[in-house]
Amino acid sequence: MLLRDATRADLPDIIAMLVDDVLGKGRDFAEVDDDYERAFAAIDADPRNQLVVAVDGAEVVGCFQLTYIPGLGRHGAERCLVEAVRVRSDRRGQRIGEQMMTWAIDQARSRGCALVQLTTDKSRLDAHRFYARLGFVASHEGMKLAL
Repeated sequence: MLLRDATRADLPDIIAMLVDDVLGKGRDFAEVDDDYERAFAAIDADPRNQLVVAVDGAEVVGCFQLTYIPGLGRHGAERCLVEAVRVRSDRRGQRIGEQMMTWAIDQARSRGCALVQLTTDKSRLDAHRFYARLGFVASHEGMKLAL
């Protein structure tokens, strides 16, 4: 499996993974439209953001986004935020997510980040176990305000 920066050509596969999700069904759309195009272009142009795909042969089987956040806390340390982690539903249980997260952690470490952080919906109990197995600690209570 290869992990690489996503290209515009990967966008339909990424969107399909976002929609093929119990939570994504209600907030994402199956077709690539101007909003998705704009978002991809903004991520792609931003040096603090990295959209990554996991590719097996010619097939995109996973994706995630890394955002590097500068901060004053932790003595001016940068942190890495992991978002939109998805593995294609027919490929789950094959350790693809583990490979993706290990790669993301290695990227953050090599960049000098002090920590890697993520949020996961409270209803995703399997994801909580997965992240805990990788060493993540549920040390904070996350909050969101939908606009």
